[in-house]
Amino acid sequence: MSTIDKFQDHITKGYTFKGDSVLLGTAMLDGEAIEQLHISAPLKTFNRHGLIAGATGTGKTKTLQNLAEGLSDKGVPVLLMDIKGDLSGLSQEGKPHPKIDERHAKIGVPWVAKSYPVELLTISEEKGVRMRATVSEFGPVLFGKILELNDTQSGVVSLVFKYCDDHQLPLLDLKDFRLALRYLSNEGKKEIEKEYGRISSASVGAIMRKIIEIEEQGADLFFGERSFDVNDLLRQQGGNGYINILRLVDIQEKPKMFSTFMLCLLAEVYETFPERGDKEAPKLVIFIDEAHLIFKEASKTLMRQIETIVKLIRSKGVGLFFITQSPADVPSEVLGQLGMKIQHALRAFTAKDRKAIKLAAENYPLSDYYETSKELTSLGIGEALITVLNEKGIPTPLARTLLKAPYSRMDIITSAEFKRALKESLLVERYNDEIDRESAYEKLTKKLEKVAKDQDIEVKKSRTGSRSRKKDPSFFETASKNTMVRQLGRTLVRELSRGLLGVLGVSASTRRR
Repeated sequence: MSTIDKFQDHITKGYTFKGDSVLLGTAMLDGEAIEQLHISAPLKTFNRHGLIAGATGTGKTKTLQNLAEGLSDKGVPVLLMDIKGDLSGLSQEGKPHPKIDERHAKIGVPWVAKSYPVELLTISEEKGVRMRATVSEFGPVLFGKILELNDTQSGVVSLVFKYCDDHQLPLLDLKDFRLALRYLSNEGKKEIEKEYGRISSASVGAIMRKIIEIEEQGADLFFGERSFDVNDLLRQQGGNGYINILRLVDIQEKPKMFSTFMLCLLAEVYETFPERGDKEAPKLVIFIDEAHLIFKEASKTLMRQIETIVKLIRSKGVGLFFITQSPADVPSEVLGQLGMKIQHALRAFTAKDRKAIKLAAENYPLSDYYETSKELTSLGIGEALITVLNEKGIPTPLARTLLKAPYSRMDIITSAEFKRALKESLLVERYNDEIDRESAYEKLTKKLEKVAKDQDIEVKKSRTGSRSRKKDPSFFETASKNTMVRQLGRTLVRELSRGLLGVLGVSASTRRR
């Protein structure tokens, strides 16, 4: 048997599956594509997570687009993190091109222009269906981890949540939490000391600074109502799963905001979706582009949380795919959980690059037909080294693959097409109306105003008898103290309002820009 025959037999056995699968492309040997020697990924193993890696310009985004299309065709909804802004073309049919026809002739499957049902989402100032979550939904543990607090500071956050829960003070947005924290460290200090414990002013100051830090990255746009229901990511249309595109073009310089959102979303999905084990198809697949933004700014505590969710969320039928330039961008604890690996070309310009390529090659199965480290530097655009898990959870043989072209548009949509997509959306009306119902901020503001009013009445009563007690030093001392308390109360209300309105003012001006 010739080498090519042995290779074909090797690949055919490795990539033949009983159940449904998603076509990726056709296998290559010695730089040449072998027609009809198809490389696919079993649909049922997409909840075992995956990695798409490669240098800039090697075709990672098109591979992501291909996988999203393949899953949608099988009725599986997906969520894409669109940081570069070039995935909206999934909503429009692709345009034929001679190079596409040439590629698909080598693969042995026809290319057909097709559009997909798309929902455009946002957590920032980008236009789209707004995704929000309340502070209460985060809970004290997750909220404390996002702020990167120490144990003492996290205890203060838990105390604030407990007090607000006990007194029916909803924590909906950041201004609710900030005012509750300031109230409990000032006017409400005596009220809570016996039942809840004392709050350190140093801890309060540290927490406030952390909140300001995430506010400056746009968190005030994310926290609030109406909360996004993750079940709305699971819709279908005409047998196709919805492709939900989260537009994050303006988030690259806000890694804290991005990691905050991702952790919240994954936690919400894990808590909301029921256990389902390994089914014939996943329930949802999430693609996280520029994944290094999550891991680069994550604290050790946050990293442990992410690692835990990656390990557990597959039992909910949810797959996670990380898209980045190098496998080294993903922590080894997470990388070891990824069943599908699609590796585009890497560039070797420096000694550091060559070392990274050698390490990357070690992430893939040994092969009698490829010298992995050399293949990594010789892959063309739209080619990749691929290994997936078969239906028994065993890694398939490594295959250099000529990838198929996306059926949808490989470019962004026009402004007119974007407006039409939002107009046709069934979710815009539900989530884009701003809601500001009575919450902790309004209730505590009323309480502070009542305190100030009671103090005014008390001072007026004390002034009524001032003429008969002008020479009494103790009286003047008392009145002076009462006046001081009253001024402190008024100052507190004024300063709190000024600080919070200042935040809102910045947000409003930013929105106008």
